Amino acid sequence: MQSHFLIITGMSGAGKSQTVRTLEDLNYFCIDNLPAPLIPKVVELYRQTSTDKAALVVDIRDADFFDKLLQVLEEMAASGQKYELLFLDASDETLVRRYKETRRRHPLGSGQTLLANIASERKMLAPVKAKADTVIDTTGLSTAQLKEKLLELYAGGSRQKRMGIVVRSFGYKYGLPLDSDLVLDVRFLPNPFYEEKLRFLTGNHKEVQDFICRYPQTFQYLKLEVQLLDFLLPQYLVEGKSQLVISVGCTGGQHRSVFIANKIAEYLHTQGYQVELTHRELADPLSGQ
Repeated sequence: MQSHFLIITGMSGAGKSQTVRTLEDLNYFCIDNLPAPLIPKVVELYRQTSTDKAALVVDIRDADFFDKLLQVLEEMAASGQKYELLFLDASDETLVRRYKETRRRHPLGSGQTLLANIASERKMLAPVKAKADTVIDTTGLSTAQLKEKLLELYAGGSRQKRMGIVVRSFGYKYGLPLDSDLVLDVRFLPNPFYEEKLRFLTGNHKEVQDFICRYPQTFQYLKLEVQLLDFLLPQYLVEGKSQLVISVGCTGGQHRSVFIANKIAEYLHTQGYQVELTHRELADPLSGQ
């Protein structure tokens, strides 16, 4: 399998750490602060594995090795190894402000002023920046805006596919799922548990589905819930959310919540989202509601 190698470099304080976190969410295997001479060894290792996406961060923290980066890149090109070079930049004023806010020391040391270190680093990086396939200037970008740019470049596919959605049914009597982002309470719907012939079935059975569908409030609720999700999900995407957990609860997690979770997951699939559907309580014996 041909791996996609993304080599990341750029000015210190321009956003490399945030870039790595975003790429990890996209299932890139990331190595930070990698000395340039080790890149060929990592490339050779990945050729022997099934890893298809890797991001390697090389920056001025390895000043003794950084001057070898251009040589390494030329050798990779000569050997036919494809790679993409991403350079992160920002204005001097932005970098100074970020260093002041974080109170971090510039990697070039304390022998000169911060502005002088930034100027020296910019001069050292100029030849590398000139070879970059992509340059992102993070001046004025929020964390969410930088993440959105990275998603546009490296997520692939539609915006919906960038956010994974977990739709989970559960029973309130067994506790609220702690990782929930949205919790939907459907205990207002008529309860099939009180129908003896339905008690030991679940929301996956047609008999239970037919029972729940007898009531107009079921469809009124689903219509309103779809409208809510149509509004909320694009907002989460803009904010760069990578996963959303929607928990649907009824008393025991066997009937109503299973049915509604199935319907919500089905709708989200039709809208192009990646959806994982789970029913937390169906793995356990029914114990009364």
